[in-house]
Amino acid sequence: MVLGAGITGVTTAWYLRRAGFEVSVIDRQNAAGQETSFANGGQISVSHPEPWANPAAPLVALRWLGRADAPLRLRPRIDPAQWQWMSGFLRECLPWRSRRNTAAIATLAVHSLTELRRLRKAAGIANAYDARARGILHLFFETQQFAHARERMAALAPFGIELRACDAERCVETEPALATLAPRLAGGLYAPGDESGDAMRFSQALADVLTGEGVRFHYGTTIERLSASDGRIVGVEVRHAGGGDTLRADAYVVCLGSHGRQLLRPLGEKLSIFPLKGYSITAPVADTARAPQVSLTDESRRIVCSRLGERLRIAGTAELNDYRLDIDPARIAAMLEWATTCLPGAIAPEQTVPWAGLRPSTPGGLPVIGRLRHERLWCNTGHGPLGWTLSCGSASALAALMRGDAPAVDFPFRRG
Repeated sequence: MVLGAGITGVTTAWYLRRAGFEVSVIDRQNAAGQETSFANGGQISVSHPEPWANPAAPLVALRWLGRADAPLRLRPRIDPAQWQWMSGFLRECLPWRSRRNTAAIATLAVHSLTELRRLRKAAGIANAYDARARGILHLFFETQQFAHARERMAALAPFGIELRACDAERCVETEPALATLAPRLAGGLYAPGDESGDAMRFSQALADVLTGEGVRFHYGTTIERLSASDGRIVGVEVRHAGGGDTLRADAYVVCLGSHGRQLLRPLGEKLSIFPLKGYSITAPVADTARAPQVSLTDESRRIVCSRLGERLRIAGTAELNDYRLDIDPARIAAMLEWATTCLPGAIAPEQTVPWAGLRPSTPGGLPVIGRLRHERLWCNTGHGPLGWTLSCGSASALAALMRGDAPAVDFPFRRG
């Protein structure tokens, strides 16, 4: 029984079904991919495995304090979980820990992209989610930042991640829609192997395939708590339109994003996960020639832009606050300003649709994948901003663990 029907939950259901399990999925929404997966940046960004926690992060965060458009904004509250998370974040900024985390994420990301390509072929959904295999172009507006680009290329090359350094002219050759932006560019890094696509549409297309294979989706069903007896999970207490119920299975996988920590806490299962709120805007393309075909990442402002069919998705920022999903107009205005300044005429601003979602983030950026302490209880969550990127690799590895096999990727899995 998979708890959660976002991109992680649905891919987990796919690989468990392939492994021979009978599978059911529970979600409080009425369809798959309606929360964190709904309107994320759309990037499958294997070329950006570096976590938020790195040696430069503390000073950068201090520099951003007080700025309404700061890519990372901290809003401390009287919440022990938040302070514990921030303490862990600072610890993960140590150089050796950051290098270790980057290596683990890079290894999983490369594996995940391979799995994604296999999955969409096997499921027959390649044309269902505005997939685009045109790479990602990382843009640098500061000379000093671009000077470190070759170091990043060298660090990621051993993992099989290809990056090409580009001057401003080469950036425009790669993506002609950047022509008006060229005078401001210090340079770019182009990752030709990266992809983009709509995670929500992918989740729904895959859920439809799974439904046809006999996987049961319990939509509109809110999980109240996990029932345990003698160190073993014995059921999931839920609430739905028909009332209360207890659903039972032989194994339970928590794929509830930022809400998994709250569900597991009464059991004494501790997950160091806290929500980092991200924002996005989606607008129809107004001028095809001005809208990029290649997915973009503004490394200075941590904003990403992906072409999803005849729509443009601009997303970014991280807010360490709480679980509220209210939308800060200043955040949306900053993204709209980026779109109209960097890609003038590309979108119809008056038709912009804003969105905010909660990224389930661990201090070091490593997702929690594997077996928890209670018998029959497993976990696949905490992917932060890389849920779309890491979903297929994480799910395939978890299915192998649950089957009793060694995963095909080297990663610090949870072992109970």
